[in-house]
Amino acid sequence: MFNLILFGPPGSGKGTQSEKLVEKYEFVHLSTGNLLRQEIADKTPLGLEAKSFMDKGQLVPDEVVIGMVDSYFDLHKDARGFLFDGYPRTVAQAEALDKLLKLKKTEINTVLALEVSEEELVSRLLNRGKTSGRSDDTNEEVIRKRFAVYNNETTPVADYYKKINKFESIKGEGSIDSIFSRICDALDKRMKK
Repeated sequence: MFNLILFGPPGSGKGTQSEKLVEKYEFVHLSTGNLLRQEIADKTPLGLEAKSFMDKGQLVPDEVVIGMVDSYFDLHKDARGFLFDGYPRTVAQAEALDKLLKLKKTEINTVLALEVSEEELVSRLLNRGKTSGRSDDTNEEVIRKRFAVYNNETTPVADYYKKINKFESIKGEGSIDSIFSRICDALDKRMKK
């Protein structure tokens, strides 16, 4: 089993590239946002617990999220690998994920981070905001605040994976296909190890 974390700020192309990676490598796509929404829709005990926090405007605790990841893993025992999208966001989450994966007799094999300049990201998100209906993509000030939060949250996570030689930056600018090619090159090298 090969497990990948795809990192990148809002607008970096994680969603677009995740779809292509899932198709090419047959990964199971694990987006904690989608997982949360599904658990809530299915009214599972974890979903109801998560909803109670969200209804109060609070973040869903790590234990609840890792419980959902654990359940999702169990549903896909025969997967060739997982693509983690948007998770982990903190060092505590990375450590919890490592413990869970060790219990499952697997690990994170690599973390690929899409590096895109802030100006390019602002441009992409403002364009996306014109068609996506997402209000958080229409205000440049809000967009820049999201980057600051992303950088503050994820820089320690990147450092965590750098220390164990599992982190690699990928140039996230250019055509979708050229970015995908760079990601695949990095992945293929890691898969051969």
